[in-house]
Amino acid sequence: MAHIRILKHYFHVPFLLLGLVEGVVLVGSVYLAAFFRFDSMEAMVDLGVGPLWPRAVLFALLVLVSMTAMGVYQARGREGLSGVTLRTAVSYFFGAASLFVIFYLFPSLYLGRGVLIMAAVISFVTLLFMRAALSQVVGEDTLKRKVLVLGAGERAKIIQDKVQAEGETRGFLLCGFVAAPDESVAVDPSRIIPQSGTLLNLAEQYDVEEIVVAIDDRRRYFPLDELLDCKMGGIDVVDIINFFERETGKVEVGLLHPSWLVFSDGFSHGATRDLFERWFDVGVSALLFLITWPVMIITICAIWLEEGFGASIFYRQTRVGLDGRHFDVFKFRSMRENAEQGVAQWAATNDDRITRVGQIIRKYRVDELPQFINVLKGDMGLVGPRPERPEFVDQLVDRIPFYSDRHRVKPGITGWAQLCYPYGASEQDAKMKLKYDLYYVKNHSLMLDVLILVQTVEVIIFGKGAR
Repeated sequence: MAHIRILKHYFHVPFLLLGLVEGVVLVGSVYLAAFFRFDSMEAMVDLGVGPLWPRAVLFALLVLVSMTAMGVYQARGREGLSGVTLRTAVSYFFGAASLFVIFYLFPSLYLGRGVLIMAAVISFVTLLFMRAALSQVVGEDTLKRKVLVLGAGERAKIIQDKVQAEGETRGFLLCGFVAAPDESVAVDPSRIIPQSGTLLNLAEQYDVEEIVVAIDDRRRYFPLDELLDCKMGGIDVVDIINFFERETGKVEVGLLHPSWLVFSDGFSHGATRDLFERWFDVGVSALLFLITWPVMIITICAIWLEEGFGASIFYRQTRVGLDGRHFDVFKFRSMRENAEQGVAQWAATNDDRITRVGQIIRKYRVDELPQFINVLKGDMGLVGPRPERPEFVDQLVDRIPFYSDRHRVKPGITGWAQLCYPYGASEQDAKMKLKYDLYYVKNHSLMLDVLILVQTVEVIIFGKGAR
């Protein structure tokens, strides 16, 4: 099984298992470092340091969270061992910095510099060795799910296009297509598998684990009995929309129909969950505001140095929020004053309206920091679809199906689309980002919010997607 669903979000099983094994390595490295440092674990306790297991678990958790934030466990990462090494090294730096803060706040958890350094070195070398060995021993296709596509028309061709696109086949291995009777073939004819017996026999012949139903016209042909036999025979049967949702983390709007929205197991709300999410937004926003206020002061000074003491610092703009309500969003001004005259414009690459300071604060998302005010006011959440301007929303609702459904949840400072897709500044970009926004609206939970916030650290540090 290539994926597992936890609290409505799909996780790549091999990376979950890898994280579990590496967590054990991290815990074990602390015990091994203590043994080398004090000759025995009992000696460490006798010296008054205290029980080792909570310190070992804390060390492992912080390093694992840091590696997640740095994208070490991203299934689509294609940077090789050198890229993983760099990201892991940065993860250890932030993990160590977090530990020192915790040691300062809670001195009783202090581990000791000698043990900490030795544990970091032992675990770092062990993790890199494990990853290098794993890449040599386990083939890339070994952990992939074998998939057979029922259909060979336009819908099936979308899967073929995804297979050919780099980074879209990390979770599955396409065995081939089975054409429906009298169906117009749109896929590569060489990938079509002739069906001489039953669909179950064909699936067993190719050792298929999952059948994806991608028939263009189900009213003319839908082999219900054969699919039921496959299901009862232990082979998963999934609709093409659900398949793409799991494999790509987005909802294919072009395949979407209203009945899927009605019967899908998502888009749910509850007063208790909304209350917990509100507490989470307020608490984390207040904490981040306290942490980042020095950066805000530096940004204010930089704007004044470039444009003069009288230059405006903040930028207020009307955006569309929850249920289509309008609100004013706060940002540090990154464009020159009066940059827009009359008609609203999308931001462009190398936009000459952006100031020198604006280029820097946009790249590292510093211009978004004043939006903590919007979160505290309740207009926005920490995580959600990015709010758009009413002028653009009016156009996009008319041109893009289901676009208004992204307003079923509060907009956010960061979001699933911001992690998965570059900066959007056109109608085509809006269509692509809507796929990720709908995935978030359908599956949003507190756990997914935390995951997005952690991975946003990578976006900030590496300046991904900025314009």
